Amino acid sequence: MSAAYSLVYEPSTAIKWTVNEFKTQLEKGDDESKLITMRNILVTMINSNPMPELLMHVIRYVMPSKNKDLKKLLYFYWEICEKYDSDGKLRHEMILVCNAIQRDLQHPNEFIRGNTLRFLNKLKEPELLETLVPNCRVCLEHRHAYVRKNAVFAIYSIYKVSEHLIPDAPELIMDFLNVESDATCRRNAFVCLSNLNREASLRYIQEQVLEALDPLIQFAIIEFIRKDALYYSDLRSQYLQLVTSLLDTTNTAVAYEAAATLSVLSSSPTAVKNAASKFVEIAIKESDINVKLIALERILELHTDNEGVLDDICLDILKVLSSPSIEVRNKALEIGLKLVSSKNVEDFSKLLKKELQKTSSSNEDKTNEYRQALISAIHSIAIKFHEIAVSVVDLLLEFMGELSTTAATEVITFVKQVIEKYPDLRSSILQKLIAALANVKSGKVYRGSLWILGEYSFDESDIQAAWKHIKSNIGDVPILASEKKLNGIEDEEGEEKTESTESKGPKILADGTYATESAFDESAVATKAAKHIKTPIRSFILDGDFYFASVLSAALVKLILRLNKNSERKDLLNALKAEAMLIMVSILRVGESSFVKKKIDEDSFERIMSCIRFLSENKTDIKLLEEAFLDDTVEAFRKQLEQSTNESLETTQLVVEEVDDTIAFRQLTNKDAVVVDNDTKELDAVQVGSKPKEDLSSRLNKIVQLTGFSDPVYAEAYVKVHQFDVTLDVLIVNQTTTTLRNLTVEFATLGDLKVIDKPTSNNIAPHGFHRVQTTIKVSSADTGVIFGNIVYDGQHADQSTIVILSDVHIDILDYIKPATCTEAQFRKMWNEFEWENKISVNSTLPTLKDYLDALLKYTNMNNLTPGAIIGDCRFLSANLYSKSTFGEDALANLCIEKSADGPIVGHVRIRSKGQGLALSLGDKVSTVDKKVGGKIAVA
Repeated sequence: MSAAYSLVYEPSTAIKWTVNEFKTQLEKGDDESKLITMRNILVTMINSNPMPELLMHVIRYVMPSKNKDLKKLLYFYWEICEKYDSDGKLRHEMILVCNAIQRDLQHPNEFIRGNTLRFLNKLKEPELLETLVPNCRVCLEHRHAYVRKNAVFAIYSIYKVSEHLIPDAPELIMDFLNVESDATCRRNAFVCLSNLNREASLRYIQEQVLEALDPLIQFAIIEFIRKDALYYSDLRSQYLQLVTSLLDTTNTAVAYEAAATLSVLSSSPTAVKNAASKFVEIAIKESDINVKLIALERILELHTDNEGVLDDICLDILKVLSSPSIEVRNKALEIGLKLVSSKNVEDFSKLLKKELQKTSSSNEDKTNEYRQALISAIHSIAIKFHEIAVSVVDLLLEFMGELSTTAATEVITFVKQVIEKYPDLRSSILQKLIAALANVKSGKVYRGSLWILGEYSFDESDIQAAWKHIKSNIGDVPILASEKKLNGIEDEEGEEKTESTESKGPKILADGTYATESAFDESAVATKAAKHIKTPIRSFILDGDFYFASVLSAALVKLILRLNKNSERKDLLNALKAEAMLIMVSILRVGESSFVKKKIDEDSFERIMSCIRFLSENKTDIKLLEEAFLDDTVEAFRKQLEQSTNESLETTQLVVEEVDDTIAFRQLTNKDAVVVDNDTKELDAVQVGSKPKEDLSSRLNKIVQLTGFSDPVYAEAYVKVHQFDVTLDVLIVNQTTTTLRNLTVEFATLGDLKVIDKPTSNNIAPHGFHRVQTTIKVSSADTGVIFGNIVYDGQHADQSTIVILSDVHIDILDYIKPATCTEAQFRKMWNEFEWENKISVNSTLPTLKDYLDALLKYTNMNNLTPGAIIGDCRFLSANLYSKSTFGEDALANLCIEKSADGPIVGHVRIRSKGQGLALSLGDKVSTVDKKVGGKIAVA
């Protein structure tokens, strides 16, 4: 049974009443004013001013009132007032209080009786309780259930205070439980009995049909079984049967608790499967999203503790995908991917395919996000299981034209991994990829496809198929000449349309006769219009996407080098080489013309020119070209795949324990010790005691000086950061020779901070010390400022002295931790976040690696770009990521370069969902070189 607490709200801290003022208000006020007075009395007493002289006034002027709110406050007063005098004897006034409590226990109003019984739970004085025991016994037989349920707890509390007051309490509660009909009363009685007499409680459980009981008492029985089974393992099999019988109850909450308890009682496969099946059923049937997520989280915990046992329910979990919530769907997919195995992977992939096909005709919100989650899931299982890779690739390539750019990019990434991992599938995948490219409208997706065609077209037939597709999608070359020709036709047609628009009647010739028109002319116009429909590759080039054009040029070089390596047909090789150079030159010429939306950039121009040079110069070392274009790029991709695989393996091995770790046998532990079970996840007493002690010298780094040494009051604060709040431990020193009266420290905040409690006023003796504490609640990782002052009374009553305190800045690094996410998640968040802070860098650090290490150290961010620094390269680009305690994401992109003997220059771009976090991290970036030497300019 948990303890009962009362929360008292302090309405105003400015009003300070004296004892005489309280007495006057109690004597002359009506019930409404007495309510206000009693609230102020309670607040004053809680703030360490007991005011024992008020007791008789409260008895005389408050106790006779029949106002229920006033009577409720009166019981709060009885709870905290001083009941003993200075000699340790019970005060004589308490006899009157006992008489009043006895009258309330016999009151005809059931609310007053029940509230009085609730008060007895907080009364810990045996001398007061002794006279109240007979009345509590009588209340057990009251006609109203509200009185009876509180009477049970009152008798239990009295027995815990002093057993001799009610020696027969266990038997009394047992008899009450056998004859009681109200569900709440029976539940309370069983909870009390389970704490007083274990054998009687066990006997009661064995005599009952648990399925027929009320859910309230079923909850209490489950809780009793969970605790008792930890100490009495011989009854565990019996308890398993009892808990299993409660799984089929109609009450979802009881079924959930029974399933959770079942997984704690036994780790046998049967018990774990039964519990997991019930959690799956709850996740499917319950409409509340939070309940679904909690049930799924339980399944994930069961799988973590019992690897391989829950594979059979993998397909059942996918039924949860019928939920409209994207969070529930993502959680179900996450669990399904952990449970999938070679036995059920085929059925699992079929269900995912059906869900993916449903999204094509769905109009739900977040359909694109759900579709991308499905694609990621299909991607994962296809890489893991070879047997379904072919069918999965076919489906995803069919959908690629309908998907968003992000989802289609995921498909291309997946195709890259499959085609690299399974060489026997390459030819069929390339054919299907070429067929699917007709519907692709994204340059990013097309770039990835061209990379695949250039890297993995090994056979001559594959090379010719890829070349044919590229040539047909470029259209007529040279591009500039064909565009001029087409635009010339468009101009003539425009003039004809203008003439026909101005004169809508028949056309009249120079000799005055009517001109004849033919249907063949209309078909010719239609044919010309059809030529204006641009293919994807041509559209990307004319739209100014010359990065795509450089990737296309590299793919053409790869195809020619591959043909030179694998084929003996020199005529075909020379023809393709000439066509490739014509295409590249054509791209360069049109890139500098007015027919493109954006002129070609220098990097793309240089890249394409180098490709032309590689093909045109016969003196070029072919072996070196083949190594650069055909071997190094694929090798880099393989290393990237290996690294991602190793990272996933490291993630799964985090829970593995060392061979020589201590094994704790629960059966051999002392019953009085704290027991750890899988349900509560409580810390063992040994673990708590073995925590390393805090190094007190480290506190010196977090002490902030608030006032100067010459001020009459010296103050300094130790700033202690917890998870969601900050505690200021302020030391105040009176540096004067007079007593500082009513000294108060007042704090206020800027930012997402809130002062929770206010320090009380105190008198400080000459040259005396005083410590106060205040708590500041933190709600985000934005930079916050705490400011305030110290106020104390002067020589006259109407005078006061104010000392202004220095500002305390909250360090956001205490709330920001390095985190990890995938490249797709990083790009998605980068596009979604609207706040950006760009910091220009000009650093004198010796190397790029030194700057990157310093940036990671002073911003608490994690480097997401493996191999960001390769050898002695003079350029560095890396993505950084961190997450705050409050769930806020912070992204950063670092782009810097270093000349031979110059400084490191570049910029850091920070993005977040809120402005405050972006600005706060920007300030931290700006201080990197100040701490390690150098300079940074903030843009």
